[in-house]
Amino acid sequence: MVRETLELNSSSKINVRGLNIWYDDHHAIIDADLQIRKNNVTALIGPSGCGKSTFLRALNRMNDFVDICKTKGSVDIDGTDIYRTQYTNVNNLRKSVGMVFQKPNPFPKSIYENIAYGPKLHRMYETKEQLDAIVEDSLKKANLWDEVKDRLHDNAFGLSGGQQQRLCIARSLAVDPQILLLDEPCSALDPISTNAIEELILELKKNYTIVIVTHNMQQAKRISDTTAYFHLGEIIEKGTTKKIFGNPNHRKTKAYVSGDFG
Repeated sequence: MVRETLELNSSSKINVRGLNIWYDDHHAIIDADLQIRKNNVTALIGPSGCGKSTFLRALNRMNDFVDICKTKGSVDIDGTDIYRTQYTNVNNLRKSVGMVFQKPNPFPKSIYENIAYGPKLHRMYETKEQLDAIVEDSLKKANLWDEVKDRLHDNAFGLSGGQQQRLCIARSLAVDPQILLLDEPCSALDPISTNAIEELILELKKNYTIVIVTHNMQQAKRISDTTAYFHLGEIIEKGTTKKIFGNPNHRKTKAYVSGDFG
């Protein structure tokens, strides 16, 4: 791979090396290597079924929930391989590496209780005032506080789709993660809500490392710093978003980003 494909150094937050994932006999991820920089947005792009979401879920071991899934290789976060024995308690890992899914999935609880759930689970507060502060701070970080501050005890299902997705982001932020994984977070949203989420992502990368799976090429161009192109389980090309979309090295990458297939 050409050097300009990915210029990364000690500022990398996640270092994936030799990652292979199988679902029974299906080899879903093949010898994947990727460095993900701290306080950057990294976009994972490629056709449906190419392994993007499987790769994303490997970054906080969500694939562990799939009985037929087998993983080999290493995923180092700040130099620690999350697939080694010290991460047998994956709840601590998922506290540090939060995830937001394609479809907004608030709990059937109040807006307040959605945000408070994680801090309660991890015993992150001592007083009600401290919990209130965590809820308010998380909603502010997700640019949702002003819209919901007067109805915190209303059911979260009363929010719009875009608000529900920002609530899910706020819920992830409430447990003080370092990394946010976003799996097609805007695919079910209208253009106005999508714009709000994109603006939020650009704001959040100041304090968090963000990895996003997206089928929206324009979205990847707008918000990501680095892009990795997946095809049939392999990372075909990786580099700065400007390079991948402007002058890719691989013909398959060029065909995909230009809309010739996918």
